[in-house]
Amino acid sequence: MSSSKPVYATSNGVPYEGHPYESQRTSDGYLNLGDFHLIDELAHFDRERIPERVVHASGGGAHGFFELTDSLEDVTRCKMLTQVGEKTDLTIRFSTVAPETGGIDTVRDPRGFAIKLRTVEGNMDWVFNNTPIFFIRDPLKFVPFIHSQKRNPKTHMGHGYDSTVFWDYATQNHEILHQFVYLFGDRGIPKSWRKMNGYSGHTFKFINAKNEMVYVQIHVISKQGVEGFTTEEGNKIASQNPDFHKADLYEHIEKGEFPEWDCYIQTMTADQAEKFRYSVNDLTKVWPHKEFPLRKFGRIVLNRNVTNYFAEIEQLAFSPSHLTPGIEASLDPVLQSRLFSYPDTHRYRLGVNYQQLPVNRPRCPFGFGNMQRDGANVIESQGDFPNYFSTYRPFQAQTRDNGFGNEKLDSTAGDFSADKHDGIMRDGVRYFLKHVDERDYEQPRALYMKVFDDGAKQRFRENIINHASTIQYTEIKQRVADMFAILDLKLGEQIAEGLKVDKPNPIPVQPAEMRFIRQ
Repeated sequence: MSSSKPVYATSNGVPYEGHPYESQRTSDGYLNLGDFHLIDELAHFDRERIPERVVHASGGGAHGFFELTDSLEDVTRCKMLTQVGEKTDLTIRFSTVAPETGGIDTVRDPRGFAIKLRTVEGNMDWVFNNTPIFFIRDPLKFVPFIHSQKRNPKTHMGHGYDSTVFWDYATQNHEILHQFVYLFGDRGIPKSWRKMNGYSGHTFKFINAKNEMVYVQIHVISKQGVEGFTTEEGNKIASQNPDFHKADLYEHIEKGEFPEWDCYIQTMTADQAEKFRYSVNDLTKVWPHKEFPLRKFGRIVLNRNVTNYFAEIEQLAFSPSHLTPGIEASLDPVLQSRLFSYPDTHRYRLGVNYQQLPVNRPRCPFGFGNMQRDGANVIESQGDFPNYFSTYRPFQAQTRDNGFGNEKLDSTAGDFSADKHDGIMRDGVRYFLKHVDERDYEQPRALYMKVFDDGAKQRFRENIINHASTIQYTEIKQRVADMFAILDLKLGEQIAEGLKVDKPNPIPVQPAEMRFIRQ
């Protein structure tokens, strides 16, 4: 819109003569199909909504910047992470996972913490959550797991009314326990998007200029601290302002109280990964900070609210496959599946040219092109440039030293890892996709027994009992008590008492005798 006082016009730019509410009618009072203004208004209104995200549908966000405070040049050649003081424009979208668009902000649910970084090498997306682990590690379980979090297909009720499906799935898949201990603990309902951390969860690979690789986990730590609501507090706020988190972020930025986060990495060498008790590709595990300390590299500041929610947040499209040179995906099978699923979602929701929308469009300091053409809602179809590899109008190729010229295209994939190392990593994935063993109970047990104080333990038990009390089948309630008894027998007994079922009978746990199963 080019003027603060625009002329009222139809969608084809013709100024409308008369009052906008006037309709053309025939002499006997019927509407005239020749009234383009009316027909166009109704037809556009009928198409205002686009498909919402299947997960992370409800959310909000703001714009800001990332500033590199400490170079990571020794571990990656990503320009954004090597030039100290460089600022990179970004947009962050926060979200719940299960609720639909317009869902209540203060529900017990993980939060999405997705960051679009508009770097000089193209857009990079950090599609994080506010929890360092996740519910699954097998991508084939993602769809049934999400279905278990959604509304019952028969009653269309959520698990606040009937949690049978929620717990029926969980008690069959014990790798979920680490996330459950986190989720039903004191951080399960953040007090504010400003007061929660973001975690990559997945392991990534950083590649430096010498083509050396390290595994990396990324942490985005709130400088406002981390605080959570109790279930009672969350329910009370939900009845007063379902959009509490959206309002909180917007109002603080409007007042000039800009939220900040410090950014850290943990690193692990290939040799360390082979000796690590857990697979680095297991999304249900964390890396102990004593073994793999945090290393600060930057900060994030949100300092601008959006001016149009739909254009700048609803159409914002993230994918973990959006990476720049020097950063690559690991063999984490859930991450590998997300590399496909996220762009596929955007092609469905926004169209094949979703990357051309202003909020998603790269802001590179160089002209770029490819062989993608046409399609619905194309904004830039690259003019008359050939849509193939042409000899008379060739593409420039980016070389490994980040220069441009007419050299042959050079792969950006690292050749750092030997077949032996990759084989060990693949065997680790094969093992945890088939087995749940004692290691899958160690970290959630430590979180409950060693990190939670007595008050936190009591609130955790009450959260589990209250949520599971709406299960419709006694057998599934019993399985809930049996599952938590594996972590701690006393905990299982207390949950059994609260759910009014028999004392727990935890299943035997498979020992971790072999870390990998060679094929």
